[in-house]
Amino acid sequence: MPSKQSKGNPAPDVCFEDALGKLELLVKELEKGELPLEDALEKFAEGVKLSQVCLAKLSAAEQKIDKILREEKGVIVEYPLEIGEGSQC
Repeated sequence: MPSKQSKGNPAPDVCFEDALGKLELLVKELEKGELPLEDALEKFAEGVKLSQVCLAKLSAAEQKIDKILREEKGVIVEYPLEIGEGSQC
């Protein structure tokens, strides 16, 4: 059975490091400014999807950290994670 993931669509089960590495490569390609417009738009869309994967992975990690800290101390204490508002990943 063929995969539903088309070329350029990151799988949600890709690890954070792989998604971030692919995103960094895409950014470098786009920054060169040598791609035709359609290719650049395709790369941009892929980058947005990769940044969403990274953000989801980071959010999951934050939740795990919060849970570990609550269990460790036996008290529910949440500290907001300071992440720059402009950051996608």
